[in-house]
Amino acid sequence: MKLKTVLMGAAASATLMMGATSVAAQEITVGYFLEWPMPYQYAKVNGTYDEALGMTVNWVSFDAGTAMSAAMASGDVQISVSQGVPPFVVAASAGQDLQILDVAVSYAENDNCVVASTLEIDKDSADELAGKKVAVPLGTAAHYGFLRQMEHFGVDLASLDIVDMAPPDGAAALAQGAVDMACGWGGSLRRMTEYGNVLLTGAEKEELGILVFDVTSAPASFVAENPELVAKFLAVTAEANAAWNDGSGVEAMLPVIANDAGMDEDATAETMATFVFPSVEEQLSDAWLGAAAPTFMKGVADVFVDSGSIDSALDSYAGNVNTGPLATVGDM
Repeated sequence: MKLKTVLMGAAASATLMMGATSVAAQEITVGYFLEWPMPYQYAKVNGTYDEALGMTVNWVSFDAGTAMSAAMASGDVQISVSQGVPPFVVAASAGQDLQILDVAVSYAENDNCVVASTLEIDKDSADELAGKKVAVPLGTAAHYGFLRQMEHFGVDLASLDIVDMAPPDGAAALAQGAVDMACGWGGSLRRMTEYGNVLLTGAEKEELGILVFDVTSAPASFVAENPELVAKFLAVTAEANAAWNDGSGVEAMLPVIANDAGMDEDATAETMATFVFPSVEEQLSDAWLGAAAPTFMKGVADVFVDSGSIDSALDSYAGNVNTGPLATVGDM
């Protein structure tokens, strides 16, 4: 199956569903990931978002950012927490009017591809991947990282049998020997590494410009109609991040986050140790949303176009970044 067929099919479906972004009286629905522990989950469990917004916040889990895009397009979800930049770019490139609201997390060490240990392939013998079967969650950060790594190693995509699989399925397939390499993140990535090895570390990927970060995103129409609500939502997230970053809330937060993520405390602590949660000031700087993010998104889109995964890229993604609500958080 061609990569572009899957990606453009999903993006087209999402675009067709665009329109219904109004909020039902006194409630909104927010998308998130299981096995992806973050400070906001402490506020989620304790009802802090409900209290700050003055309404019920319903939470629904997803296994990929592409599904988040479709849910936001249909109006089923108003805000998505920790959506990967690549699925965001795929949807925006297809015409879905989404906006990035903040930088949720940076995690170069927690998103990667794993080669089956039985193959004994490492970065010095990556050319031996030709002809191998690879499980990749198409349109995600893992997909982008996979494309960039194959480009770096000079592996022809046409020589690979690429199968679209969500990370949990990819991990199971790798364990069963059904695929030779699998790509994913979080708990799925940890399970993958039990049966194989990564080709490049997070630091090595960053040196090649393969950044990995997630964002909080929402339909532009929803943000325009509810700027104060969005700012309050981001403020709760920022407060939870600050309590985690300065260490003051770690002891109380860790068990709650672990339980909500469906993980044990040791795995949660291990995972979050590889995460970076930028402050509001850092996010608004040129290093992130002020300048770097739109440029990075253009780079992601161009890689997808060059690989044949999507038909075209926007001339600029600056219009898909809205720092207004986050700037308001800094003034609260």
